[in-house]
Amino acid sequence: MTRTVDFPANAARVRGPRGLPLVGNLLPFMSDPLNFLRLLLERHGDVVEWDLGTSKALLVGHPEHVGEVLSQVESTFDFPDLGHAFRTLTGEGVATSRGADWKRKRATAMPAVRPQQVQAYADVMVNSTLAHVARWRPGDRVDVYTEIRDLTRTIAVRAIFGSDPQGEGGDIEQALDVAQEQIGADFRGVSALYPEWLITPGRLRLRKAVAALDAEVARLVASYRQRPSERENLLSRLMDARDEDGAPLPDREVRDEAITFYVAGHATTAATLTWAYYLLSRNPETYEAMQAEVAEALGGRTPTHEDCARLPYTEQVVKETLRLYPPSWSLAHIAKDGATVGGRAVEKGTLVFTSPWATQRDRRWYHRPEEFRPERWAPGGETAGLPDHAWFPFGGGPRICPGARYATVKTMLVLAVVAQRFRLDVTPWENPPYPGLTAYPRDPMQAFLREVR
Repeated sequence: MTRTVDFPANAARVRGPRGLPLVGNLLPFMSDPLNFLRLLLERHGDVVEWDLGTSKALLVGHPEHVGEVLSQVESTFDFPDLGHAFRTLTGEGVATSRGADWKRKRATAMPAVRPQQVQAYADVMVNSTLAHVARWRPGDRVDVYTEIRDLTRTIAVRAIFGSDPQGEGGDIEQALDVAQEQIGADFRGVSALYPEWLITPGRLRLRKAVAALDAEVARLVASYRQRPSERENLLSRLMDARDEDGAPLPDREVRDEAITFYVAGHATTAATLTWAYYLLSRNPETYEAMQAEVAEALGGRTPTHEDCARLPYTEQVVKETLRLYPPSWSLAHIAKDGATVGGRAVEKGTLVFTSPWATQRDRRWYHRPEEFRPERWAPGGETAGLPDHAWFPFGGGPRICPGARYATVKTMLVLAVVAQRFRLDVTPWENPPYPGLTAYPRDPMQAFLREVR
């Protein structure tokens, strides 16, 4: 069924719930941010004013307004500080840079993850998955998120650093685990409000982890320079990159961009794959349809990058998972001089939020939005008339995630490899998401491994 969507944006600002003195709506937002943002749009409108502590905040939900905000980043909207932990880990990478410095770094570093480069990483994705599932046994009970997180971490470390997490890459793996734990705490908890000078146990662990990480990356860079013929990973591509003047990236920038790619690509695909198995298990007919497509398209052979074009239903599963469980559940920006939403000025300094979680569950854009229905993404299907930015799990505008295709291919190839060997039957009870750096399962997600015959 093709739907023509025609719901004009309403730019009228509605005041959201009144909060408490000094903290505003901070407590309900911290307690359950996903539900808080969704209910703001459902109960109040497309542009909702609220208070995040003592800061003025605006939640923008209509796709037209979402696109307006995202397209104005780097002009009239800016990114907020992503927190002490994120900044300490990623340094001055493309995710934290601004203005001319951001444009230079994006132009120099982003070709390493352009669609034409993704094919170079596909073998790592497939071979890592094959090695991982070779340890599984039919009838075993596993925690899905733990298994998938370990797998995607292995893929990321090998693809980015050319190392094996069980071998010389172990220091990278352990350090990044510590750092990501602290980033998640900053994204959701009161630690984001701590002053820079305050030294907490978490920040001490972070410093130690980043120091170990820096030493290992420096060792790899030095090793690759001595043996250039052995270089074939994202780190080496960054080392080979040249700016518009023909100059290479300094070692510190190579390090910062490699870590940024890891943070952006590992946690997000781990969450997406975990939720895909959760949704597939709760919809067995969909699961069977995906496995049937994989079996027919591949005929039992190992998938390659080129096979992604032969797996349209699997890609629809990925898109529908990203709709219901977008890893980046909220995007925040800060209004600068001249910022507008719907033709109305936004006061400088206002925190302006867009939420893929909330907008992508709006019944105006999706029929029965709470249902997992990958077929809605079929050509000529329900989403054919979908407005821009009614689906934006990778953001949009000039700051759109450059690794979107990398993430999609990685998710599809893992699903295909596993589908040839196992079916993951996730236990049927509800498992709400926990919104940290990404939205991952709040509770352990147990599954039984059933062999595919």
